[in-house]
Amino acid sequence: MIYVQSTTAHGQWTTFDWWPPVGWWPEAARDLLAPGPAASATFVLPPAASSAHSARSLAAGALSGWGLAELIENMELVVSELATNALRHGLRLAEPHCAQPVHMSLVRRGTLVTCAFTDPGSSVPVLRYPGPLDTGGLGLHIVESLSLRWGWSALAPHGKIVWAVLS
Repeated sequence: MIYVQSTTAHGQWTTFDWWPPVGWWPEAARDLLAPGPAASATFVLPPAASSAHSARSLAAGALSGWGLAELIENMELVVSELATNALRHGLRLAEPHCAQPVHMSLVRRGTLVTCAFTDPGSSVPVLRYPGPLDTGGLGLHIVESLSLRWGWSALAPHGKIVWAVLS
């Protein structure tokens, strides 16, 4: 199930200062919440090719530390796709406001973990249906198939947050 939220995130965060506030959870996934332990971890990913690998490693380390090793394989795939999209489509280095890095946050609430990426770009994540000979375009299909829910929100004055919830 896909839920795409295109309104400005609660609190009018910007892509430069968004860190998961205490208790944050995507509005479109609040119905999934159940009581349990809460934790979060946020990482800054510089605009470099090695950042997608770093994001996967950081996610695996956080999940191991939280005792959720069974989520690592799927989370690594989702993180890899969302990090690549944020770095490839969210950063336009020629634009002055896009010189900022991408932020990756993992937020645990019970047995659920949301991975969220903020980037300064204005491009909207769109589920594409590539042709049989296309070399890309399946990333969000992977995210959709491995997550309970995913979506995005605009950040003021520019930028966005793209998130996926895994269990």
